[in-house]
Amino acid sequence: MTSADFDRWVKTVWQVVQGIPRGHVLTYGEVARLAGMSRAARRVSQAMRRAPRDMKLPWHRVVNAQGKISFPEDSTGYRRQKDRLEAEGVVFLNGKIDLDRFGYQGALDHLLWGEPL
Repeated sequence: MTSADFDRWVKTVWQVVQGIPRGHVLTYGEVARLAGMSRAARRVSQAMRRAPRDMKLPWHRVVNAQGKISFPEDSTGYRRQKDRLEAEGVVFLNGKIDLDRFGYQGALDHLLWGEPL
């Protein structure tokens, strides 16, 4: 992948994450797949970190494949992400989110363009 290709992919990741509705989450793997690189889950956080601050990317709506926050539990990042998700109505049980209940399984068109499912 060239640098230009990666830059385009990063912008697609931003679009996917922007499309996650309040009160729902996607996993890093789902974001990578919807952005067109199904094997790039680990690169999603790198792409999100590159977002301009004024974009207000809802990074907190992206969790790991087990429905857990990836930050260490005793970290500020963990607390910030958990607080934001709980404020949106996402429920944690034993540190996990029920992905069947709070996962967002919308189509790529809906995530990118806001069209009805």
